[in-house]
Amino acid sequence: MWRAYAAARPEAVAASPEHTVEHFGDSERLADALLDIVLRGRKRATAELVADFLARGDDVPRIGSHWIACDGRGVPTIIIRSVELRVGPFGSADAAFAADEGEDDGSLGSWRREHRRYWQRTAAARGAEWSEDDEIVFERFRVVWPPEHADA
Repeated sequence: MWRAYAAARPEAVAASPEHTVEHFGDSERLADALLDIVLRGRKRATAELVADFLARGDDVPRIGSHWIACDGRGVPTIIIRSVELRVGPFGSADAAFAADEGEDDGSLGSWRREHRRYWQRTAAARGAEWSEDDEIVFERFRVVWPPEHADA
């Protein structure tokens, strides 16, 4: 998938040659559900704890960086490119970001409820306790590959 994208979009790869391979969420079911709403065009943002990037040994994304999003079984499905990044605490999320994330009903209240649960779970899985003061990477992205899923 990366080779095909690089051949078709050499300028994008030259500008940002690094990429990660990962999936949304922390389970096969959640990865598939979140990938589905990306494929349907509803989800164009994501949020992740800085501590989770570091625990995996991954760099925090930067504008222009790519990631290959896999389904819950690890099958590469699309390539995403970061177009906007911000680091901040939980309380700095706003309604526009929640809507761009496109999960549940798209409201800020739902975003807060579900992400609080998610980060409590992921922090506990790495032996930590989540706090609303923890740094979060708020990322907006575009789907850039394959062409049938790419944003205009």
